[in-house]
Amino acid sequence: MAVRSDQGKPEPLTKLDFEALARFRFGIRRYLRFSEETVRGHGVTPQHYQLLLALKGFPGREWATVSELAELLQLRHHSVVELVNRAQTQDLVERAAHPTDARSVRVLLTPEGERVLGRLSALHRDELRRMGDGFAALLAPDGTA
Repeated sequence: MAVRSDQGKPEPLTKLDFEALARFRFGIRRYLRFSEETVRGHGVTPQHYQLLLALKGFPGREWATVSELAELLQLRHHSVVELVNRAQTQDLVERAAHPTDARSVRVLLTPEGERVLGRLSALHRDELRRMGDGFAALLAPDGTA
């Protein structure tokens, strides 16, 4: 890949650099397509899966506020409110009072949300393991690990 020269200017990309970037982008898109098809096949939208994963993966606790979720998901606050509303209708998440801030609410996984997330995340983990060597090959200049 292109690196910076001593003058701080990026060095030009080579044909091999472009090929490696294209292979890597293809691998990412292939994984995302797998994810989208998998979660939809289990009756969940990709956005709901991302919400559930953000909640379970939130550092240090088992809940998050809407503002925190908006940052993690890179969505606007009102979009996350609607996403949480839809997920709550499907019994995937629930709202609870915030322990120290009356203006905020906590969003938590329900037992059903935990079950759905566990099943889907295991499938994603297995796919990443399967793709692991393939991703290393995507980054190699000649397409091999």
